[in-house]
Amino acid sequence: MLNRRHLRVKVMQVLYAFQQVEVKDIHQHEKSLLKSVDQVFEMYISLLALINDVVQYAEIDAQDRANKHLPTEEDLNASLKLMDNLFIKLLLNNQEYIHAVKKYKVSWSYDPELARSLFMTLKASEEYKAYLQNSTQDLHSDKDIIKFIFKKVILKSTLAQQALEEKHLNWQVDQDVLQAMIAKTLKNFSSENEVSKLAEVSSNWADDKEFIIDLFQKTIANDEVFQKMIAAKTKNWEADRIAMLDVILMKMALAELVYFTSIPVKVTINEYLEIAKEFSTPKSNSFINGILDKILDDLKAEGKIRKFGRGLM
Repeated sequence: MLNRRHLRVKVMQVLYAFQQVEVKDIHQHEKSLLKSVDQVFEMYISLLALINDVVQYAEIDAQDRANKHLPTEEDLNASLKLMDNLFIKLLLNNQEYIHAVKKYKVSWSYDPELARSLFMTLKASEEYKAYLQNSTQDLHSDKDIIKFIFKKVILKSTLAQQALEEKHLNWQVDQDVLQAMIAKTLKNFSSENEVSKLAEVSSNWADDKEFIIDLFQKTIANDEVFQKMIAAKTKNWEADRIAMLDVILMKMALAELVYFTSIPVKVTINEYLEIAKEFSTPKSNSFINGILDKILDDLKAEGKIRKFGRGLM
């Protein structure tokens, strides 16, 4: 599920887009921010649907083999054990999943080659052959083969990676979260006799929603003030040499330092340095750290850093 760093990245992306447009419609960008979180859940449902498509292709493959001009006995008796996968049966009967598929109109039918390609990779694997040869069928072993399909077939497929990037622009950014959500789903589906829950995109959406909207609004509302703070500490730097993303990250950090009284100073600084490492230039991390340290000293001297709670300073 999305943690606070992932949520900060979502805010960063929307602020970056906000800076690129001439007409600054804050309300519209707030909607985009919330939509970007919802799209993570939509992609999660799409991944579950893709896993199901790979499973369902076992029947198409069996029919194709039986209809060959000169089918072998093995072709005529192709195993359909995968079709009876207990995890997939639970998923297809899960009302949350059914509702989400309808809501997002999830379908991979526009790319039929994808399921075929993934199934053929699965079919050739030793793990799948061992699965078919195992005479017993239980939820544990059925979840193991689903895990294999996802981690070792779908995530390792170049064709699948291309399809996922086309379907979800933030696939590379959100991939770790989505993998964790699939893993959580496999853990949640623990009994055939209980209603299993899908993974949640956030552990506490009410708090997380308030956090990202507040961070977005506070950063924009104090844009000029924060810009002057940054400019005062970067007088020896030409404006066009400072990456826009670095400026946005520093403004977000300043918004947190000043207005988010329950977030420790150290946590804020470390979070934005880590985001800079991943998304900005190689030197951004040390640059941002140096500038924020200088501004932080000023803010403390002016009594503008007010953190409540033990150890928050």
